[in-house]
Amino acid sequence: MAVYTHVDPDDLAALVARYDIGTVTSCKGIAEGVENSNFLLETTGGRFILTLYEKRVSEDDLPFFVDLLDHLASRECPVPAMIEDRSGCAIQTISGRAACIIQFLPGISLTHPTPGQCEATGAALGAMHRAVADFGGSRENSMGRRHWNGVAEAAGNLDVVIPGLQATVDAELAFLDAHWPAGLPAHVIHADLFPDNVLMLGETVTGLIDFYFAATDYRAYDVAVTHASWTFSDDGKQCDTERARALMRGYAGAIALDDAEIAALPLLARGASLRFLLTRAHDWVHTPADALVTRKDPAPFLNRLRRYQADDAASLFAA
Repeated sequence: MAVYTHVDPDDLAALVARYDIGTVTSCKGIAEGVENSNFLLETTGGRFILTLYEKRVSEDDLPFFVDLLDHLASRECPVPAMIEDRSGCAIQTISGRAACIIQFLPGISLTHPTPGQCEATGAALGAMHRAVADFGGSRENSMGRRHWNGVAEAAGNLDVVIPGLQATVDAELAFLDAHWPAGLPAHVIHADLFPDNVLMLGETVTGLIDFYFAATDYRAYDVAVTHASWTFSDDGKQCDTERARALMRGYAGAIALDDAEIAALPLLARGASLRFLLTRAHDWVHTPADALVTRKDPAPFLNRLRRYQADDAASLFAA
């Protein structure tokens, strides 16, 4: 989350007036994240999230996200509803941006999850995968493997971010292009289930949020993304095997990956690490100086990449 686009108070009041959620009492920008402009919206009817969609989220994709969240909610997954106005419309326009008012869910996002919280997250991811198996929608993964070369080119000279990074990225892109697996089970996945996209109370998952990278891809790739984001030290140099085992144990309780998926996990995790290394490097260079946004350091995902390149990387995925 972040704030790139500011909202005029009169425009906000006019937007909220279309809904049965009361009148505006406060609206505060949320600085975390880097993708969309987000605000904590409080009205006389409750608390909500106002999201304005920026750069990487296409307005044409919003109906897909609305349908996906409706589907998951109907399967009792803890996801936030996109609130509809009195005419039944969930997608609005404000400040020249497509926007939605979204249900506020209880819980907090974590910075240092415990093994129990990792296990609960693995179980929630598995339950989401089970629930989405019969979802009829699909979307190309705009941040999938076929797009990583383009992201690297758009970032510019990566050595400006970290000395020697350009050669590392070039070599890894070539390796993944040559070795990426084919034919693994696929359906719509979250693709960005970092700790800040999961809300928890204790060891109970109360919300899976920010589905704006959700797309059709390998389910095992979703597991790899979650493994990379939940089980490492802040600097990305150490994988906590207790947390990793708990995450995989929680997922296995809902879905059993097949042998090909298990064998592919280290490679998929290399891809996940490269994907977030590239987008963080791009944003490190290109984020506007006046944006209310917390830039994320790409170096920890370079360290994760190196760990997943190791000969013993498969051991990190034991349940």
